[in-house]
Amino acid sequence: MAIRRVGLEDLLVESGADPQKLRDARRESERGGISLLEGIERVHAAAPAVVARSLAQMLGLPFRDSIEIDRVEVDLVRLISLAMAREEGFLPLWREGAFVRLAIAEERALGILEDLRLLYGAPVRPFVVPSDVLRDATNKAYDRASRSASAVMDEIVEDGIDEGAGDLNLDADIVDDPNQAPIIKFVNSLLSQAVKDRASDIHIEPFEKELVVRFRVDGVLYEIVKPPPRLQASIVSRVKIMAGLNIAEKRIPQDGRIRTRFAGREIDLRVSTLPVRHGERVVMRILEKGTVFSLDGVGMGKDTIAHFRHLIQRPHGILLVTGPTGSGKTTTLYSALAEINAPDLNILTIEDPIEYELRGIGQTQVNPKIELTFASALRAHLRQDPDVILVGEIRDRETADNAVQASLTGHLVFSTLHTNDAATAFTRLIDMGVEPFLVTSSLIAVLAQRLVRKLCPNCKAPYVPTDAELKEAGITRARIAGHTLYKARGCPACLSTGYKGRSGIYELLLVDDEVRTLVLSGASAVAVSRKARELGMRSLRDDGIRVVMEGGTSLDEVMRVTQEDVSEA
Repeated sequence: MAIRRVGLEDLLVESGADPQKLRDARRESERGGISLLEGIERVHAAAPAVVARSLAQMLGLPFRDSIEIDRVEVDLVRLISLAMAREEGFLPLWREGAFVRLAIAEERALGILEDLRLLYGAPVRPFVVPSDVLRDATNKAYDRASRSASAVMDEIVEDGIDEGAGDLNLDADIVDDPNQAPIIKFVNSLLSQAVKDRASDIHIEPFEKELVVRFRVDGVLYEIVKPPPRLQASIVSRVKIMAGLNIAEKRIPQDGRIRTRFAGREIDLRVSTLPVRHGERVVMRILEKGTVFSLDGVGMGKDTIAHFRHLIQRPHGILLVTGPTGSGKTTTLYSALAEINAPDLNILTIEDPIEYELRGIGQTQVNPKIELTFASALRAHLRQDPDVILVGEIRDRETADNAVQASLTGHLVFSTLHTNDAATAFTRLIDMGVEPFLVTSSLIAVLAQRLVRKLCPNCKAPYVPTDAELKEAGITRARIAGHTLYKARGCPACLSTGYKGRSGIYELLLVDDEVRTLVLSGASAVAVSRKARELGMRSLRDDGIRVVMEGGTSLDEVMRVTQEDVSEA
């Protein structure tokens, strides 16, 4: 008597899946030319763990709900391209006695077992895991398997250099191809390591007798590798080819963009080249596409975020965010736009450059070469019936005047200024030529901000600050009573820096009648700041102390970032 094999859909129904959703998944797979499992995942017909258990039962294989990523042997992983592992739905894990263990999430992976047996010289024993578990483990395993830039350069120097061979497939994943030409391999390893190390920028700097590569991590530059100086032209040319720049032109600055993928994540790199005495200097700013912006993640205190959320719901007025370059102003404003973005609002931005694409928001890039400046773009935007306008930066009187007029005619305007604190924004606008009464009637608030590095949670160490440290910070021991303060120590998880990630500290100056009176009377920024603090404004340093008492950063870090913030007694 023939034994009928129970199908996956039958097993899923027995596990409680909705038959109608499974039929939808079947139609989706047939219509899209994808597997049934992908169809099930696309229409959410069943949870990944339920699907994996049913698949294991159907195939007669063991099921596991997790993968011990620390056990994965990278030597096994490196023999398989990331594209193949993803396409076939498997991940080689570790040797177990005479066998090689394999994690799979789809039945089609069984078709490659014989090839893997020949590759590894050992039988392969698979087990089934949920698709999301396999996806996460694959990214982490290939992340570990990709070697550091310095290791790749050592290998290149040891093996000899073929600088011109090979070409770069920008559609491929940068950790994918083990057979790249040496210079391509080195540049790709730089990008790979920079993403892994959470770098925001890559600097390639030629000097008389050396070539230095540095990463900026959490706002601080660290030296990563020193390739042989003779490779400088080849490395820069490779980057310029990737960015679509003119490799023959070395006398003028050039700007370009690289779009690539790392471990399945889409990465955008903004490339800038600059001729210097000993060659061309290259800086690449790393931007990850799909970044989610949220006010809850920028580090504002409870009272500050409550006030800020109220401000961004106002129907008109100007809200300024101030701070030096790299202080997180764009992230704060993007988070504000994400918070208020809705189908019933027309939100437009004017930026230089557009760093991230925001869904549902019209974004314009300024281009001075064709006279598309912040001021001219703002005039054009006012004819587009906007509700909210983001002006990347107020740099001149014309832009400032247009922003003021926009706010006075019923628009909410977000913008930035380069000032050290919130109170100085008034004097900066007045110095640009805007009348004081227009400044006070249009400006609703100024938010000054800085970024502080967050203590690594794996290695931060509690400590008791000295009286001298507390005096320098302008706080009393009574203020920190009941709070544990921490200092940076350093471990492999944070690249031995003691810090991992950054968070904002803020100074929110609300423009009320008393502040308006001071500004109209010509009071100094110091007097305006003093009055705002009397009315409840927390200074940058005070907000930094709040983060210190919450255990988020160190006193040293707050002092470093707020050196110019002289607290008023």
